[in-house]
Amino acid sequence: MEDRKTADDETLGGYLEVHERPPAFTGSDGQPYTASVEVESVENLAAPCVAFLVFPRWAGAGLGIVGHVETPVLWEGRGRDEVLGLAHALRLTEVKRLLDEAIQRKNGED
Repeated sequence: MEDRKTADDETLGGYLEVHERPPAFTGSDGQPYTASVEVESVENLAAPCVAFLVFPRWAGAGLGIVGHVETPVLWEGRGRDEVLGLAHALRLTEVKRLLDEAIQRKNGED
């Protein structure tokens, strides 16, 4: 059972299930972030649901959110469950890479 638990928490959905909280990362800017999936409805009949990642940035003491970065739309699908399934299958190493890309994009805009 332990092997399955270890394997499961290597994906975003597995981590959420095993630990019952979002995964936390130190971004390339040295700041603490967590990861969450956002799903929105869009006006596309073929794929009316889209999903992307939002990374809330926490205060150094962890007492509150002081900002965030996000990815562009990463998944499109016919329903909420479909796009959530795609997001939850994402490996945590990929989530971290997407966080660092989002930080770079934001820093390029400033």
